[in-house]
Amino acid sequence: MTKRFLAAAAFVLLSSTVTASTTDIGATDIGATFETACPFGDCAAGISLSYLGEFVIPTGHMENGVEFGGISGLDFDAATGHYIAISDDRSERGPARFYELDVDVDASGLKGVSVVKQVTLKDKNGEPFAARTVDPESIRLGKDGIYWGSEGDGKALLAPFIRVASPDGSFVREFKLPEVFAPTADKSTGIRDNLAFEDLAIAPSGDVFVGVEAALYQDGPNPSLTSGSLSRIIRYDGATGEPKAEYVYPVSPIPQAATKPDGGNDNGMPEFLALDDHRLLAVERSYAQGFGNNIKIMMMDLTDATDVSAIASLAKNDQRVVPARKSQILDLRAIGLVPDNIEAMSLGKAKDGADVLILGSDNNFSAGQKTQFFAFKVLSRPQQ
Repeated sequence: MTKRFLAAAAFVLLSSTVTASTTDIGATDIGATFETACPFGDCAAGISLSYLGEFVIPTGHMENGVEFGGISGLDFDAATGHYIAISDDRSERGPARFYELDVDVDASGLKGVSVVKQVTLKDKNGEPFAARTVDPESIRLGKDGIYWGSEGDGKALLAPFIRVASPDGSFVREFKLPEVFAPTADKSTGIRDNLAFEDLAIAPSGDVFVGVEAALYQDGPNPSLTSGSLSRIIRYDGATGEPKAEYVYPVSPIPQAATKPDGGNDNGMPEFLALDDHRLLAVERSYAQGFGNNIKIMMMDLTDATDVSAIASLAKNDQRVVPARKSQILDLRAIGLVPDNIEAMSLGKAKDGADVLILGSDNNFSAGQKTQFFAFKVLSRPQQ
């Protein structure tokens, strides 16, 4: 969802990160290819992509009598060749749900996205979620079911969660929430409203990564035009749902000021996916009123990142903390695209068997926005 920002405040400065920029190729033709910069100076870690096109589903499109939209998470199912996609409808327009999508893409381009199935998510009692008791934001296909996350509700003191569901949407189990993430009435600690569990990834080892979009209250401010924000990432044992470690991802400052008088602007991390057990691709999504969205894909490396699970407050911390290293690998506007509110990202397979990267947008069920998909052929990627 679109966010607002808070003024920057002082906090302990972490060690620097390495950020490389992509080349502005200004090309959106089908088949346009480009090499990314060498992440962290290692060209073998780079990704080479070929643009395959855009497909839009207009706001207001109905499926099974329920409005389609709010796509906030996406993952590929190799068994069906389809994708699962979660809607962030808070059981207001219809029951909280995920979709099975057929993405029609091959070497000739992205030709369509269609709904195969709609599945209602169930609460612990086996019932559809009541209105505003859940905020689905992320989804991944795991070995033992469908992993999905709810952002919670900071204003209502509704805690975020990660759960595993069966293919029919029924509750299976829930992951343990570290206490520092729990919302508080005085806003002294815990998640900020609408800036909580947006990111979910499953590593080849089975470990599960979960991230917040921007800093917890005790960890510092939201991003501003001059300073970034410290997003915590939880590393879970996927089999037990127990936390193993926490890391810091440094969200960049807001890259674009609002052009509308008195307009808001923001930046955050609404999604990531795992390339291996320590490298992830992350979406940084910013919005500026009067301008629109900036979407950048970053590679992060957690190899040398400090485990901060024992640090109650990053803002009050006096220890040296090494955050995740990050390096920009793709800027959608720099290659001539005009992105909407991208919140979903998945690696997958095209109809011809080629590796692809699919991005999807959350239209906020707004008439002024759209559900947008971008597809890229993955010509090369880092080796595990």
